[in-house]
Amino acid sequence: MRVSVIGGSTIDDQTYDVAYEVGQTLANRGHTVVCGGLTGAMEAVSKGASEAGGQTIGVLPTDDPSNANDYIDIPVATGLGNARNVLVVLNGDAAIAIDGAYGTLSEIAFALDSDMPVAGLDTHNVSGVTPVESPSEAVNTIEHEVNNSM
Repeated sequence: MRVSVIGGSTIDDQTYDVAYEVGQTLANRGHTVVCGGLTGAMEAVSKGASEAGGQTIGVLPTDDPSNANDYIDIPVATGLGNARNVLVVLNGDAAIAIDGAYGTLSEIAFALDSDMPVAGLDTHNVSGVTPVESPSEAVNTIEHEVNNSM
């Protein structure tokens, strides 16, 4: 499945490591990573997925595909700025939120409004987001929720 991974564009080293492991875990289980394609959690999850042999899609806020981080296989240049957040989410079957600020909060809202399962790692405490403690628990949670909704 495609999994939208959403999170902060500026993160600390520990959060980078968590996002990287999410990307690795998703790729190892055969999932495609969809993200915003830039820095921070987006770069970390893309790097983890890429280095594990997975596919990455970056839905960019700019109109220039070369703005994508080095680990994006398929850049989608939108020119929409933060309005592209809805496209990041709607191109996934589930979402994993990692850290983040208002942009991540908006993406969580779009996911929940679309009845999409959302697992959260150290992110906003919002009704509907399943808080998890580890990357593997995040992936297990969304796999379980997607499989039970079919």
